[in-house]
Amino acid sequence: MSESKAERPGYLPRGLARTGPVLFSYGFRPFFLGASLWAIVAMTLWIGALTGRFDLAGSYGALAWHAHEMLFGFASAVLAGFLLTAVPNWTGRLPVSGWPLAGLFALWSAGRFALLMPDVPGLPVAAAIDSLFLPALLFICAREVIAGRKWKDLKVLGGLLALSLANACFHITVITGEHANVAMRLGISAYVVLIMIVGGRILPSFTRNWLNRIGRTAFPVPYNRFDTVAILSGVGALFCWILVPEHALTALASLAAAVFHTARLARWRGLATWPEMLLVVLHVAYAFVPLGFAGIGFGALGLVDQRSVMHVLTVGAIASMMLAVMTRASRGHTGHPLTASRLTVASYAAIVLAALLRPLAEMFPETAATLYAAVGGLWLLAFALFTLEYGPILVRKRRGLNAG
Repeated sequence: MSESKAERPGYLPRGLARTGPVLFSYGFRPFFLGASLWAIVAMTLWIGALTGRFDLAGSYGALAWHAHEMLFGFASAVLAGFLLTAVPNWTGRLPVSGWPLAGLFALWSAGRFALLMPDVPGLPVAAAIDSLFLPALLFICAREVIAGRKWKDLKVLGGLLALSLANACFHITVITGEHANVAMRLGISAYVVLIMIVGGRILPSFTRNWLNRIGRTAFPVPYNRFDTVAILSGVGALFCWILVPEHALTALASLAAAVFHTARLARWRGLATWPEMLLVVLHVAYAFVPLGFAGIGFGALGLVDQRSVMHVLTVGAIASMMLAVMTRASRGHTGHPLTASRLTVASYAAIVLAALLRPLAEMFPETAATLYAAVGGLWLLAFALFTLEYGPILVRKRRGLNAG
């Protein structure tokens, strides 16, 4: 019998750097912690700017800074943490860890500082610094996917490429004094496409594993042509939304995509996962995808404000799914039980409630100030609870492998 990899001299287990702090032993650790802390800091700064306590982001502009930091600051860190953890599992190759991981995290952090004080290096320089991170992440993931010959995962790289382009376009429009609506829609769409692709991979898998564990046999429908059609319908609807958000074709394509993704979600048997909230929240977060498509359709018909549509997708589909993935991955990869604690459930409730309330601000302008305050508070609560519970977990050695 040949020796196993673990028995070979000098073998390094995946996800563990030889030296250095535990924080930089695996991609999810620094980026999930950094994302949660930045979610708190960025929202606090935005609230301070809204209430007139101080100016924010200099010549970049407080509104543009807020939109950018939620979409390309906070969210890009969560995406990096997920991909740097998932891609090694997909390809069977060693993950980025140690000094290379610390360097990548430093690059992300440099973008945050540069845009917070853009007039110190100059606006174009600050934008250039921030624009380095996503292409660097794309290069790392592309190298691993190509080396591992996992050609089916190239579509994930397409989402990263779109995000990199959207980020650069966002900066260009801000610098030239234009509104970044198209860049924002492209960035949001890239995240939604990634959720459709990766969500279709992890939700039925995690649900099946849990149902099998408790002795149930009515499993989610495995990936088939229907899923492909649903994803393509979503991509088509998002393409129309990016280019012509108020066109009849956008309305038709988006409402059709809403139907497809509602049916797709129903095939994954989310109701059967009750009461395990670690799974339930994944299905709830994905439900904002068809809800977002419905919003795009109604927005194209002039029935819903475009800002409401964006927030259904950003706070609902993107932030809710990211918080769900952060909690599950943090528990699973540090040897903690795959079950949601009370603090975790409370964080889920806060972010989902924020996602439901935020689009109402444009629908009921007379209560907008109250809704803004409530949503900001719920956002802060969700990520403060995550940081409180998972911060210590992310900086400590893992208990042992807990797959699932």
